[in-house]
Amino acid sequence: MERLSIQQKRVVVVFWKNNTENPFEVFSNLKNFCLSYSQFNYNTISNYLSKAKVAYENQEIRIERKNIILKPKPVPEPRIRKIVPVLRRVMMKDANDEQHDLKYWLGRPVKERAAAVTYIISQSLTKGQRMDKTKLVKKRMYA
Repeated sequence: MERLSIQQKRVVVVFWKNNTENPFEVFSNLKNFCLSYSQFNYNTISNYLSKAKVAYENQEIRIERKNIILKPKPVPEPRIRKIVPVLRRVMMKDANDEQHDLKYWLGRPVKERAAAVTYIISQSLTKGQRMDKTKLVKKRMYA
């Protein structure tokens, strides 16, 4: 089975501190830089850049290895959450859910409460069965 290796391409960026007309140069590798400027030793700079990936720096230059960005960076989509998650952790014996439910539903508008009751009742009906929407009136009988 062939293993896929992710190879990051890098360049060598040289910042010249005393050169105002051409303050930096980019080389495809460190060897090309050292061949262009013979006063710098390849092994010394290579060892320095490989340890902890710290830039080589002296009074006249600063040398860094930088990754080349081959593909555009993905733009993260803004995550907009309209429903805020609510979590309440309590012991089952201390939950007192009936009181919380009553408090919640008494805080809702009458239309919303009626719609919720209608929806719950309609779930228990069989196909084609209609809900009895007549009003129940209890009459007191005085003896």
